[in-house]
Amino acid sequence: MPDLRRARLSPEERRAQLVATGVNFLAEHSLDELTMDVLAQLAGVSRPLLFHYFETRQGMHLAVVTTARDSLLLASEPRLDLEPRARIRDTLLRITEFVRQHQGTFHSLVRGIASGDPAVRRVVDESRERNAVRLLEAFTELGAPDTPALRVALRAWVSFTEETLISLVIERDVAPADVVAFLESTLDGVVAATGELRI
Repeated sequence: MPDLRRARLSPEERRAQLVATGVNFLAEHSLDELTMDVLAQLAGVSRPLLFHYFETRQGMHLAVVTTARDSLLLASEPRLDLEPRARIRDTLLRITEFVRQHQGTFHSLVRGIASGDPAVRRVVDESRERNAVRLLEAFTELGAPDTPALRVALRAWVSFTEETLISLVIERDVAPADVVAFLESTLDGVVAATGELRI
């Protein structure tokens, strides 16, 4: 591991490199295991330098989780050049591939955050809400009415999908095409059920 103290980086670049080191740590460890001492050792810097950039352990965790979340959102950005059905399928395939390639990070985001800081949990919840909105946009394009029931169902389905990806992709290594087919089927069922409700 290169010593970051010897690298000539701007403050922004140094902070980004420290955050990247923290994100990489999540590949094999939970967020709770990432302390200032651990990050300082991994990055080859002093603890005071970390406090200069993050002020607190919670601040460091927030920066690391926000970067990991943004990587997932970027990897699953919907392709607006596709029609809604193809867009949903393409997005699900890319999310599945992201989980296959970044298993530890995804696992830490979904399950490791449960006992963490409220601000950190909000960051993860924001990604769930954003993914639910992406689905809402696709289904309203397909003619589904924008109802409270549909919004609640899509938000719940996003959480269901996270657990499904952990179980099928990380724990059982199911083929991506099979995972996506299962997710599409459950998504259609959830959306169809909301059409029967008057809320």
